[in-house]
Amino acid sequence: MTELSVMPTAQTIGLDIGDRFSHYCVLGFDGEIAEEGRVRTTPEAIDRWFSSRSPGRVAVEVGTQANWIADLAGNAGHYVIVANARKVRAIYENTDKCDRVDAQMLARLARSDPRLLCPVTPRDSQTRATRSLLRSRDVLVRSRTKLINHVRGTLKIFGARVPKCSSGAMAKNAREQIPFQLRGSILPILDMIAELSRHIRFYDRRIEALARERYPQSQLLQQVAGVGALTAVCYIVTICDPKRFPSSRTVGSFVGLRPGRSQSGQSDPQLRITKAGDRMLRRLLVTSAHYILGPFGPDTDLRRYGMRIASHGGKAAKKRAAVAVARKLAVLLHRLWLNAEVYQPLRAQTR
Repeated sequence: MTELSVMPTAQTIGLDIGDRFSHYCVLGFDGEIAEEGRVRTTPEAIDRWFSSRSPGRVAVEVGTQANWIADLAGNAGHYVIVANARKVRAIYENTDKCDRVDAQMLARLARSDPRLLCPVTPRDSQTRATRSLLRSRDVLVRSRTKLINHVRGTLKIFGARVPKCSSGAMAKNAREQIPFQLRGSILPILDMIAELSRHIRFYDRRIEALARERYPQSQLLQQVAGVGALTAVCYIVTICDPKRFPSSRTVGSFVGLRPGRSQSGQSDPQLRITKAGDRMLRRLLVTSAHYILGPFGPDTDLRRYGMRIASHGGKAAKKRAAVAVARKLAVLLHRLWLNAEVYQPLRAQTR
């Protein structure tokens, strides 16, 4: 149901979602509290509760369970607003914070002006399933990294060292370096690393198949060196609709790669990047930027731009260059996707 189909005098519902119970506050036509209570946070109970009510405006905070609750409320005829929790300071900085008060605040903000809630667009079920696949792979990769660091650190204590190699070859190369007294404690870890690598390769094959079959637009993004199927699919399912952004430049802010700002009067200090938005996509973009700036990165406008920044300083400048290239890469990928363009690595030189 669209917002225009909800009358200004219709009831407004604020729902504070909890793991076991969700508290609700219903404002009547006059803006006064008509009903308060709680409902079990299960699909059956939530669906029954929303279906028993006349269509109105529903406000919930973004979270792990907000998507399926928004789906059920929308199917019951309600107009659903998913509030950005980071933007609603009146809720998370309230000195009298509790579930009942949060539900009241959501309802009153949704009734007065929904824009105060900085609404976010819920993703469809197919996109959520793809993101779950990407997150599962990400968890395995981070777990393998922790185990590899544990093995390397433990071997250094005993004077042994694993030669530099890829994560996939770590389990095989480290076996020859393990001292006899550590075999009982390290060999099971190496077996687990090898098993994790096998599962990660399985996820990689599934993601590549998804990129070919379900997300053909990912081929446009993979024109850029350093952007593979994983980064392209993650970018697509995070952005969802490239037309939602008024300008490609705003995508860098969306993924949290722009510096924060706290300007007041003559004071305008330089701050760190905001790190807002999707953490996994931001990490993948920075990884792609490191490849572009690395020894195997081809000569492109992105590489030249990053090298100019890295040349003005030491290690800190290289980090700033990677973040700057990642931000420009996010903008570039949006342009390629939106306009279905052919990537020109040295476009600035051609002009």
